[in-house]
Amino acid sequence: MTKLGIIGGTGPESTLLYYRAICEGVQARLGDETLPQLTVESLSVFEVFRYCSAGDFDGLTAYLSAGFDALAAAGAEVASLTAITPHIVFDRLVEASPVPLISAVDTVRDEAVARGADRVLLLGTGFTMSPETNGFFTRPFADAGIEVVLPDAPEIAEIQHRIATELELGVVTDETRDRFVRIIDRVRRSGDIDQVVLGCTELPMVLDDAVSPVPCLDTVAVHTRALVDAAVGA
Repeated sequence: MTKLGIIGGTGPESTLLYYRAICEGVQARLGDETLPQLTVESLSVFEVFRYCSAGDFDGLTAYLSAGFDALAAAGAEVASLTAITPHIVFDRLVEASPVPLISAVDTVRDEAVARGADRVLLLGTGFTMSPETNGFFTRPFADAGIEVVLPDAPEIAEIQHRIATELELGVVTDETRDRFVRIIDRVRRSGDIDQVVLGCTELPMVLDDAVSPVPCLDTVAVHTRALVDAAVGA
């Protein structure tokens, strides 16, 4: 089995989602008594936010690259992030990493293409949705012929606040779930959207197809399937 390495802590809750999904995915392929070879290098989502807020993308690259170096030193043969926001510098990380990296953005874009999506709503951190920094996410979708729609500016600020002060700390409330559902519904009513991309890996804690008025593209589910494929050599 190929040994995986993941950057955790960005945030802690999504790291748990990734670990569970990778373990369950490997067991589904190879049997209940088989678990993945996996190393986690835990960094901090709040450091990522600080680098992004300061526009220090060189610093962010160095911070994350050190994590991938540690994973490679621990024997990881392929690695990934467990968060979307750090993909802002993914191209730089690929160049610096001693092992291949699997992009969450590319895997969720490929899933959107497979579903025949033409127009998707992106939800994520303020940095993932901001017009100043969202090109790392919107360009791959645009290149595939898929339009990415964003919430309005006050909604982006509110989503960022709720992610940073609640979801990153493991706090899940019906109020936040209902607020996110209302935002999705407002965008749906203002124009056709095929899917809503859960572009923050904590969002599956509060959103799924059972509550969303639009089908969800769950980045964690899609990305971890690709990591399981890498682990088992599929």
